[in-house]
Amino acid sequence: MDAQFIQSVVQEVVKNYIGNREQGKNKISVGVSNRHIHVSRGDLDILFGEGYKLRKFKDLSQPGQYAAEDMVTLVGPSGVKTKVRILGPERSKTQVEISMTDGFELGLKPPVRDSGELAGTPGISVVGPGGSVTIKEGVICAWRHIHMTPEDAAKFGLSDKQYVKVKTFGDRGLIFDRVLVRVNSQYSLEMHIDTDEANAGFIKNGDQVEILLT
Repeated sequence: MDAQFIQSVVQEVVKNYIGNREQGKNKISVGVSNRHIHVSRGDLDILFGEGYKLRKFKDLSQPGQYAAEDMVTLVGPSGVKTKVRILGPERSKTQVEISMTDGFELGLKPPVRDSGELAGTPGISVVGPGGSVTIKEGVICAWRHIHMTPEDAAKFGLSDKQYVKVKTFGDRGLIFDRVLVRVNSQYSLEMHIDTDEANAGFIKNGDQVEILLT
């Protein structure tokens, strides 16, 4: 076999290998968030009884965050959602995160917001085993986002509150625009989307997606 031909084959293999590594270097895992609620201490006392402590069901991907065994019912203007899981730990304000589809069924139009940005959002009634509360605001459709540490952000060349595009793969691969980057030393690298967004792209928990940096 000609030595020059062998050299050209080797060069092509190396080129493809490097290209594949470069293509995969911006890939991260995705987590799909179903409807859930974060509850304040005061509202938890009403819903479950004074001094009630949430019972951990499982840890979540973000350090210190967990899904509780405890669930509540959401009552909107024209619909009800039962078995809505509480995520811990407690928050300073009660916050309900639902999909747009959930909003249609409940009779609400939740705005797309980053977590904690609750001003001007709809309210809802929350029913627990010990009582019920009606919050005046706090229902949102969470903005799709990526959690990352400062080290991750430096590696990708990104900063907190920046927006990026993210590419998904498979039979219904798509590109998400305006994905919010959230940087904190307590975070673990992962993209979060809701069930509507996941269904649109046939995406499931743990799938790999790629941050597009150009």
